[in-house]
Amino acid sequence: MFDVSDTVPEIRLRSLNEKPVRQEGDFVLYWMTAYRRPFYNFALQHALTQAMELQRPLVILEALRCDYPFASERFHQFILQGMADNSAYFANSQVTYYPYAETALGAGKGLIEEMSAASCLIVADDFPAFFHPRMLQAAAKKVKVKLEAVDSNGLLPMRAAERDYPSAYAFRRFLQKNLPGHLFNFPQREPLAAAEIPPLAQIPQAIRQRWPGATAELLAGGAEVLGRLPIVHNIKPAAEQGGWHQAESYLQRFLKDRLPHYLQRSAPEQKVSSELSPFLHFGQISSHQIFEQLTEREGWSIGKLSPETRGQRSGWWGMSEATEAFIDQLITWRELGFNACTFLPGYDQYHSLPGWARETLETHREDPRPYLYSFEFFEQARTHDPLWNAAQNQLVREGRIHNYLRMLWGKKILEWSPDAETALKTMLCLNDKYALDGRDPNSCSGIFWCLGRYDRAWGPERPIYGKIRYMTSQNTARKFSVKNYLKTYGSAHPDIKA
Repeated sequence: MFDVSDTVPEIRLRSLNEKPVRQEGDFVLYWMTAYRRPFYNFALQHALTQAMELQRPLVILEALRCDYPFASERFHQFILQGMADNSAYFANSQVTYYPYAETALGAGKGLIEEMSAASCLIVADDFPAFFHPRMLQAAAKKVKVKLEAVDSNGLLPMRAAERDYPSAYAFRRFLQKNLPGHLFNFPQREPLAAAEIPPLAQIPQAIRQRWPGATAELLAGGAEVLGRLPIVHNIKPAAEQGGWHQAESYLQRFLKDRLPHYLQRSAPEQKVSSELSPFLHFGQISSHQIFEQLTEREGWSIGKLSPETRGQRSGWWGMSEATEAFIDQLITWRELGFNACTFLPGYDQYHSLPGWARETLETHREDPRPYLYSFEFFEQARTHDPLWNAAQNQLVREGRIHNYLRMLWGKKILEWSPDAETALKTMLCLNDKYALDGRDPNSCSGIFWCLGRYDRAWGPERPIYGKIRYMTSQNTARKFSVKNYLKTYGSAHPDIKA
């Protein structure tokens, strides 16, 4: 259905330094940091192409440090389980997979520079958020060879746009005019299937001694192993297991059982969402894979696209209504977040809100707040509102909030905080601390939507909110059944102490 090329489109490639390719290097190094999967991965595909051209072995370094922001047992286990999946897959391939997980703070320092000394070049993942851009910039200066970053984030290359877009409607119009051409440049489903490269005898001894590869016990991410690591221990793992195996299982469940009911996704007691966002965030599944399987299910071809490019939410793809609604989330809204991270300076800072939103929030800065809560009260779900508390409890326990209630959750934090800047800090911290899909362009844009980004001014003008869209728990309870949701999540989490 889609054209697959051995060559990654130039628009997805960036050279991060001016250093040369070392022809006599021992291997090509793929530094896997954001696309933690062996499938539908432009970065892996590009690294393999370089290895084949140079006729050198390919080494895949997938590393996990202990000092990333909000490092906890929850995130660590999810990533380690994904590394275990990768280790099993790559063991049956022609590449050398080297999983490295720190067991002490700073233990991994110097690893990428040391590996670069034996490399021809380094290929890395081009992820525009969290600590990734700073990490790549720093590495580009230290490594001894050429460092290339490859964009495998979404269907639209991040740099196919030239600016940030102020609304989903505006971005959707851009997508409808420009995305079809990029659908002819799909990543290979399984890049290593046809690999023809020499094997590497072993990782250099000096590297193996100072930075030993992760053991099977460590990759299993059990409670005892996690308990020994210098990470936060009071945020326990969520029920979901990480890794591409689980991601594919979730995708098949969604396609078979949930997609037909997807239009009911706003109801808190309906389990119809894909629940793929954590796997997308950690790169354990690709939006290309999801899209391809959706189109196969629909019997879709590119000729079914509408010639109209007016930014319409439904009808453009020529698929079922439920599928188009999901695709709008997967492509329009998700990649709008990546667009902001790429082109909007300070995308995660208050000053990046649209001018009308900052103006109305400033006008109402001194409005009396009927309730004011500290960060600790929010975190411990100790507000007066049972539905808000239930949503916060779900976040703490499961690492997710129902998609509709996450919007209500953010709006109420605005209402119960002394000012919008404090509210934003609270939302970002709670989300990034507990949510499996936190620290992501998509979750960041969802939080900023609560304060007016990608939205318009609403009337009537209200206290505190001004012209920001208003939501209440009472209206939500009238609109949807929440009795069972409250029963499930209404009690406080036993690990959260007042």
